[in-house]
Amino acid sequence: MSKILCFLPLLTLILAGESKPIQETCHPNDLKGLASFKTGIHSDTSERLGKWSGRNCCRWEGVTCDKTTGRVTEINLPGFYTTGDSPVQAYMNGSLSASITLLSFLEVIDLSGLTGLTGKIPSLIGFHLPNLRKLSLSGNNIDGLLPESIGKLSKLEELCLSENRLTSSLPESLGNLKSLRMFDMHSNRLSGVVPESITYLTNLESLSLQNNFLTGSIPGRIGDLQRLKELDLSNNSLSGRIPSSISKLKAISILYLNDNMLVGEIPPLARRDQMPFLGFLKLNDNGLTGKIPYSFGFLISLQRVSLANNKLNGSIPLSVGNLRSLTELYLNGNKLSGQIPSSIGQLSNLLMLRISYNLIEGPLPYQMASLMNLQTLDLSFNKLNLPYIPKWLLKMPSLSKIYLAGCKIQGEISGDLLATPSELQELDLSANHLTGKIPEWIGRLTEIYSLNLSVNSLVDKIPSSITNLATLGSLDLHSNKLSGSLQPVFQIQSRASGGSLTFLDLSDNSFTSGVEQIGMGMQLEFHYINLSRNLIKGKIPDSIGRLESMKRLDLSCNEMDSELPLSLANASSLESLKLQKNHFTGKIPNGFLMFRNLKELDLSDNSLHGEIPHGKPLLDFPRASYSGNKGLCGIPLELCRP
Repeated sequence: MSKILCFLPLLTLILAGESKPIQETCHPNDLKGLASFKTGIHSDTSERLGKWSGRNCCRWEGVTCDKTTGRVTEINLPGFYTTGDSPVQAYMNGSLSASITLLSFLEVIDLSGLTGLTGKIPSLIGFHLPNLRKLSLSGNNIDGLLPESIGKLSKLEELCLSENRLTSSLPESLGNLKSLRMFDMHSNRLSGVVPESITYLTNLESLSLQNNFLTGSIPGRIGDLQRLKELDLSNNSLSGRIPSSISKLKAISILYLNDNMLVGEIPPLARRDQMPFLGFLKLNDNGLTGKIPYSFGFLISLQRVSLANNKLNGSIPLSVGNLRSLTELYLNGNKLSGQIPSSIGQLSNLLMLRISYNLIEGPLPYQMASLMNLQTLDLSFNKLNLPYIPKWLLKMPSLSKIYLAGCKIQGEISGDLLATPSELQELDLSANHLTGKIPEWIGRLTEIYSLNLSVNSLVDKIPSSITNLATLGSLDLHSNKLSGSLQPVFQIQSRASGGSLTFLDLSDNSFTSGVEQIGMGMQLEFHYINLSRNLIKGKIPDSIGRLESMKRLDLSCNEMDSELPLSLANASSLESLKLQKNHFTGKIPNGFLMFRNLKELDLSDNSLHGEIPHGKPLLDFPRASYSGNKGLCGIPLELCRP
């Protein structure tokens, strides 16, 4: 019994040693590194750094220490965080101190989303922070390059440096980061090639390098990244072919290679079981050629696909009908020919189908009527030669956005458009052979946002019922034979404060009046107005000054004969102003000097007189912008006589 009693104090001492508390004073290097970081920050809206006081940095907000050694292991000061249940967006302005590398036990640095953080990634970071697992500086203003020493961080799992101003090329040493799972440097200013060494990162699950200036080809052994789930190299200047090894990415679910300069054919799949999880594929806006491979239909997990704006030819493969999970398919802007395969009717989940600007021929397969969930259909500018819109198409239960431009549709606008099961939101029947009037029932399409009937042979006036289109955002009626007054357009009602109509093109018609209604009604959010090449008389009303968001105004080639209103200067967002070939009189208002964003100006061939107001931007435009006004003088024309 006495032996047991003697043993208890010894056991107590051992246990006490094992639960040694964190020291009250942090390691001098940790304190110095954190103090230097704080000194480099000029402002902190979260006021977290303001609470950093004393020498026990382990109790500071955003700082975590190892319970045994007392050394700082994490700095977590992201811009977006939560306090309680409330989300907070904080900002810091200042520079990232290189002294952060004094915290040699750091495992996590998260300073993402602070927006105002500048400076460079310390050049020797790889030599001083051997335990680093996560480095996140995304959403700041960090510049300079990614240092070669980054390859020394053998434990690094997450490297997130997106949305900064980092330049130069990616170092070959990246291939040494064998533990890396996430590498995100999108939206920087990177140049050079994607190093082949990146294919050594066999634990990589996400690689995001989009929105940079990368050149060269995609690494040929990209298929070695067997754990890769997300690959985004879009919006660069990558060239060459898509490597055939890419089909070996067995875990890939997101593959974005769009907006590059890739050429050659789409690599076919060798087996049906390749890329079994690929759900999102974007190869659009490249220079890809050849046919869409039949094996494309093996990718049965695909949900969204864009092959748009390439040089693909041949027919759409019958195997596309196997893609039963597909919700969006973009094939527009290619050289595809033949007919739409009947198997497309099997895509029961399809919401959006765009095949415009190809060489597709009719007839349309009746099986398309089975696409019960289809909301958007764009077949514009093919070789369909549709004499009329098929009745079965207008009975599709979910269809609300119809684009049939350039399909050679004839006759009057079909009244069946009024009876679609889903209310129309967007309708494009431009560049067809439509005749007759715009029907009065057009005003019953009360949910329509975009209406394009341009480049047809429509006649007579705009029906007054158009004022009921309270959700209309874009109206294009240019190049028809319409006449009468513009007044109904400027009296369109709106459910939104300030109006919903932003785009208006009524050019190349025979309208004669109604311009005095501009800015008088509820529609005040115009960005673009084109009334050129009509027969419009009258004056520009003072109310045009209410259109403060307007960027482009074209009233050229009409018969307007008033002075230029002083209030037009209130439309200070104007980037383009075309008033040529009218009969405008009087002087150019001094307020035109307020057009700080003006890039295009044409006041030629009018009856303006007096001195051109001296100053930018008016003196930056060429003589041609003012020619044909006999009474005008001043730079850039001849100097005015005293």
